Amino acid sequence: MRSYHVNSGAGIDGLAIRKHEDPVPGAGQVLVAVRATSLSYRELMVLRGDYVLPVKPDVIPVSDGAGQIVAVGPGISEARIGDRVAATLFPSWQDGPFGAEHLPQRGGSLDGMLTELTLIDEDALVAIPGHLSYEEAATLPCAAVTAWNAVTGDGIGLRPGQTLVTQGSGGVSLFALQFAKALGARVIATTSSPAKAERLAELGADEVIDYRATPDWPGKVRELTGGRGADRVVDVAGLLERSLAAVTTAGHVACVGFVSGTASPIDPRAIFASGATLRAVAVGSRAQFVAMNRAVEVNGLKPVIDRVFAFDDAPDAYRHYASGKAFGKVVITL
Repeated sequence: MRSYHVNSGAGIDGLAIRKHEDPVPGAGQVLVAVRATSLSYRELMVLRGDYVLPVKPDVIPVSDGAGQIVAVGPGISEARIGDRVAATLFPSWQDGPFGAEHLPQRGGSLDGMLTELTLIDEDALVAIPGHLSYEEAATLPCAAVTAWNAVTGDGIGLRPGQTLVTQGSGGVSLFALQFAKALGARVIATTSSPAKAERLAELGADEVIDYRATPDWPGKVRELTGGRGADRVVDVAGLLERSLAAVTTAGHVACVGFVSGTASPIDPRAIFASGATLRAVAVGSRAQFVAMNRAVEVNGLKPVIDRVFAFDDAPDAYRHYASGKAFGKVVITL
């Protein structure tokens, strides 16, 4: 079998393929032939050396992947050879709130999915929706579960008729748009170009704001909502004061990332004045993944894929993703 390896901070040029003996599953484990993986912003952070969680030396990178079970170890209760599965990002996080005990994560402190074969504990697997290809299913574990948690995971959830704001055209934002429409909500999307605005509208966004043409996009959100503001904002940029300015009184801001880089400090008066809940979202549990997959299957949702690369061309996939030109997910197929 072949696997990519990299050290934190080594950059894209630090990715290297090596050969290994095929692993053998132990008790409670299955052997998965990985069919596809997908890139998320965390993968760039790992290569840059600024990922917020520990990264072990010589790690097999990439948290997201889907494949087929080709062998099982002793003590397996439900998994079967031939099952189509995806792996959870935080293997020990089964349900309930996130805690420090769940910090070990695939593609960081644990080996990831950019490999031809991988051993996975049975309880860290989920069945993938039947209508999705391996390439489509590989986009789910990080971005889709994060988006699902952002719009449903606070115990209340986005309700029909409410308004959600999404930012940009990355994986989390596109999944959040799709989930919101499936839940009967209105979506206001922000973006940086007319071409992307057109594509967001095609995906179901009710209103699209070009934030370059309209720098005061929070003001535009309030205008589009009759002065009230959005019920929820999924903030992927880390510009939280602007999200707080766009959300309604006692609304909800899900902070899922900071792709804009370093942002200005948040004035606590802005949080207090908004009355909003500000919640950090770290992907989601296995139970949330399973619930999300049911919603994906029932609604026939399809992930948005920008481009698919071959396994041997994985560094090119990273470079394309890092360029910021992708609309949707960048996938590596095996």
